[in-house]
Amino acid sequence: MKFAAAFAALLLAAAPAAQAAAPDAKTLAEVDRIFADWGLSAHAPGMVWGVVADGKLVHVKGAGVQDLASRKPVGPESLFRIASMSKAFTGLAILKLRDDGKLLLDAPAELYVPELKAWKYPTADSPKITVRQLLSHTAGFVEDNPWGDRQQVISEAEFTKMLADGVPFARTPGSGMEYSNFGYAALGRIITNVSGMPYQDYIRKELMAPLGMGSTTFDIFASPKDRRAIGYRWQDNSWVREPDMKDGEFGAMGGVETSANDYARWMSFLLSAWPPRDEADKGPVRRATVREIATEANPAGGNMRNPAIGGAPCRQSTSYGMGWRVLDDCDLGQVVTHTGGYPGYGSVVMLLPEKGVGVFAFSSRTYGAPSVPAFRAALALQKAGALPGRDLPVTPSLSAAYDAAKAVWRAGDINAAPLANNMLLDRDAAAWKKTIAGVKAEVGACAATEAISPISAMEGRFTWTCEHGRVSGRVQQAPTPTMTIQALGFTPTAP
Repeated sequence: MKFAAAFAALLLAAAPAAQAAAPDAKTLAEVDRIFADWGLSAHAPGMVWGVVADGKLVHVKGAGVQDLASRKPVGPESLFRIASMSKAFTGLAILKLRDDGKLLLDAPAELYVPELKAWKYPTADSPKITVRQLLSHTAGFVEDNPWGDRQQVISEAEFTKMLADGVPFARTPGSGMEYSNFGYAALGRIITNVSGMPYQDYIRKELMAPLGMGSTTFDIFASPKDRRAIGYRWQDNSWVREPDMKDGEFGAMGGVETSANDYARWMSFLLSAWPPRDEADKGPVRRATVREIATEANPAGGNMRNPAIGGAPCRQSTSYGMGWRVLDDCDLGQVVTHTGGYPGYGSVVMLLPEKGVGVFAFSSRTYGAPSVPAFRAALALQKAGALPGRDLPVTPSLSAAYDAAKAVWRAGDINAAPLANNMLLDRDAAAWKKTIAGVKAEVGACAATEAISPISAMEGRFTWTCEHGRVSGRVQQAPTPTMTIQALGFTPTAP
């Protein structure tokens, strides 16, 4: 484990700077208040929450107790089951096997699980289930919460029989999404069959150990008893201890137990995949592969954000990627998230890839996922300026395009720039000269020394402060081997 710990330290140190200012004490106190208030009202015996930024765990806080007998306080090393947040490990393990040439995402799943070959599909023209459809919950199975949680303990032989017997379909494969724990359990069997080792061992060896996650396991009975957060349900105004469920064949969908300190390493690794860049990959999985977890694999749906979160009404789009839900939030931008619900436990994680920041929380109350306080905490960080986002770099070609835009402005002539063939067909040179002269007459002289703000590697926006007005502009390159401009605009704005 010395090597694993050293590797993990190197990985975190190499993660790209998130440009987010470290949250100040006042903001973190508000984050703590949000989670603590929720824990009290939700009757959670124990909780831990944290903020990951700049490649490290910048804040962690425990509340309550690990168990009602010892009354030991919850801390960053306390162990919680994280339920369906385990799917992220299973999904990334599948992608790693794909990278290693061991499987194909669009191949029929029966290629890797022979028991599926005898399945009866809902219609004669149903396509066969693919690995990708299992990842994205589009294989046609019925939504199975909380039935799936109670299958955690089944044996290898019992699961093999379940696979061989087949299951009924709720819809034709590929025709829509229904959240399926069974589907992720099937992915666990694929990992086992393809890797030649139990899925638990493969995930530990290939993902957890390289990241230094020495306290993370599927087998809760092998973890230190004095660190375990015991799960309870709230019933008849009192806590009732939930039975401990052993590790079993269904655990690929929800069996992971971890600590705040370990989970922060996982989040730091995932967040380090953004933005795309040239430096060498240092993690157990390629950055490009990690970014695939946020690939929306089914049509996005629109809904209003939970009003319990507070703030102005906000419409979100939501889809499912590969072990993660992907949201586009009106305040936070892209949110890659998942909750976990389990007998005795509830959990939530939110990654903000565009900002390099993540929030997570674990609780020891049945199906007590702290999703509302996690969103509130992220909004509190946003309000405090701790989530400014990562600036895109100005590429050499975009810098050249911006120089060309300034040359056009100075000369008052569109032909001062290298033009794509559409430019003079869309507007002739005389019309360009008239437009530029009109803007100049309105705003006066412009030094045009302000930096361009990239939209992408080939497009950017700029604003110039001029003699008696401002100019807002946009320049976009064409997809040509040498830099040419396909779109350019100068718009006068009020000072």
